[in-house]
Amino acid sequence: MEEDPQPVSAEPDTVSPTPKVRGIRAALEHVLPRERFGDQRDILGGAAQNIVGLVFGALAAAAAQILMSQTLGAERYGIVTKAVQIAFVGATATRFGMDVANIRLVAILIGRGQSGRVRGLVSRAALIALSVSAATALVLFALAGVLAERLSGLPDVARPAFTAAAVALPFAAMTQTYLGATRGLKIMRHTLYVFWIGQPLGWIALTLGGWVLARTAGMTVGAYAASWALASLVAWWAWERESRGFAEMTDDGGIPEEHTGALVRFGALRAPAALFSHLVFWTDFYVASSLVSDRAAGIYAATLQAGQTLFLFLTSLSLMFSPFVADLHHRGEHDKLDALYKSVTRWALAATIPVLLALAILPEQVLRVFGSEFTGGREALRILIFGMVVPVCVGTVGFILIMVGRTGWDLVVYLTAVGIDVGLALALARPESLGIRGAAIAQAVTLGFSALARLLLVRRFVGIWPFDRYFLRLLPPAAIGAIAMIATHAVLPGAKWLVDLVVSGGVGAAAYAAALVAIGLKPGERRAVLSIARRLVGRP
Repeated sequence: MEEDPQPVSAEPDTVSPTPKVRGIRAALEHVLPRERFGDQRDILGGAAQNIVGLVFGALAAAAAQILMSQTLGAERYGIVTKAVQIAFVGATATRFGMDVANIRLVAILIGRGQSGRVRGLVSRAALIALSVSAATALVLFALAGVLAERLSGLPDVARPAFTAAAVALPFAAMTQTYLGATRGLKIMRHTLYVFWIGQPLGWIALTLGGWVLARTAGMTVGAYAASWALASLVAWWAWERESRGFAEMTDDGGIPEEHTGALVRFGALRAPAALFSHLVFWTDFYVASSLVSDRAAGIYAATLQAGQTLFLFLTSLSLMFSPFVADLHHRGEHDKLDALYKSVTRWALAATIPVLLALAILPEQVLRVFGSEFTGGREALRILIFGMVVPVCVGTVGFILIMVGRTGWDLVVYLTAVGIDVGLALALARPESLGIRGAAIAQAVTLGFSALARLLLVRRFVGIWPFDRYFLRLLPPAAIGAIAMIATHAVLPGAKWLVDLVVSGGVGAAAYAAALVAIGLKPGERRAVLSIARRLVGRP
C-alpha cells in the first residue's frame, strides 16, 4: 500500500534557525508566497543559503591548484592534473550512472509518496557502482607504469601519481553515488559540505602533511586519494542519517526503473555518457599534452581550471534543479517545469557574468594567481570563454535530458562532441600550428556544439525553452560592469597584478550588481533581493 505523500523541502532544517535566517525566510515568504512560488523559493532559497559555502569551496579548490602549481612547477603540476583527471573521470564513468539514477528515482519515489522504497533502491545502486569502480581501479593500478610512460616525459615521477589515482577512483565514485541519493531528497547541503568544501580542504590539509615527507607528484595524488576516502565515509553517513526514518518496503508497488535490471540498463547508457561528459572538458588537454611540452601542458591545465570557474553557479543550480525536473516531469506539470527552467537558467547566467567579465578583461591577472609562468595562457583563456559561455546561456540541458529518461540521446551528443574535440585538437594543437590556442579553439567549438544540440533536444522532447524577454535585461548591467572594470584597469597600469585583479574585478562586479538590481531583475526578484539585504543589515 502506498504511503501518503511526504513533501521534501530543498533544505530541511536539522537545527533551530538563527533570528537572521528566520528574518530572511520571512522576507522571502512576503515577496514570494509559497502557494505561488513554492519550487522557485526552494531552489532560490537553497542557492542563497549555499552561495557563501560554494564560494568558499571554489576558493578552496583554487587554493589547492595554486598551492600545487607554485610548489611543484609546471611539469609536475601537469602530471598531477593528468593523474587527478584520470581518477575523477574514471570515477564518473565507473559509478555507472548510479548517482543520477539515485537523484531521479529517489525524487520520483518521494513525489509518489513511496519513501519506504528509496533505501533499497540506493543500496542496489551503491552495490552496482562499487562493483564496477573497484574492478576498474584494479585494472588502472596494474597499468600505472604504462600510463606513466605514455602520458609523461617523466615516467619515474608520474608512476606513483597514476598508482595513487587508481586508489582514489572507487572512493570518488561512491562519494558521488551517495550524494546523488541525498540530492534526490532535494537536500543540497551534503554535496556542498562534502564535495564542494570538504574534499578540496581535505586534499590541501593532507597534501601539506604529506609534503613534510616528500614534495612529489605521487605524494600529492596520494593525498587526493585519501581525501576521497574520507569524503566517501561522510557521504555514506549523510545518506544513512537522512533516510533512517524511512520504513523499508519490499512489495512490487514501485516503479520499474528502481529494480536491479533496469538500473543496469540505465547505467549501460549513462556510464559512457558520464565518461564523455568529463572527457568533453579535457579531451583537448589530453591531446595537446601528447603534442606539446609538459610545461605547455601545465600552462593549459591552469588555463582550463580558470575558464571552468564559469560553470560554478550553473553546476550549483543544476544540482538543485535536477530532482525537481524528475519529479515535475513524472507528474506531468509541464508549465511549472518550463517556468522553473527559465528562472534557473537566467539566475545562473546573471551570477556568472562578473566571472565572465574578469576572465575576458583581466586574463593575465587571473592566470598570474597560478604563478608567473602561467600567464602565457591568456590568449587561450580568452578563446575558451567564448565557447564556455554557451552552456551557461542555455542552462542545465544535459541534466534535463537525463532526468526525463533521454540518456541515449545525451550519449549521442557526447560521442559527437568528443569526436569534434579530438579532430580539432589534433589539427590545431601541434606546436607548429597554434599550440594551446588551438586546443582552446577545439574546446570552445566542442562546448558550443554540445550545448546547442542538447538545447534543441530538450525543445523537441520536453517542449521547454530557457529564453524569454527578461534575458535581455541582463545586457545593460553586463555592459555597465564591463565599462567599470575596463576603466579601473586602465587607471591601474603600474599596480601590482593582485591589486589590479582585486580592485578592477571588485569595482566591475559592484557596478554590475547595482545595475542588475536596478534594471536587470524581475519586479518580484528585485523586491526579494532588497528585502533580504535589509534583513542582513538589521533593518526591518
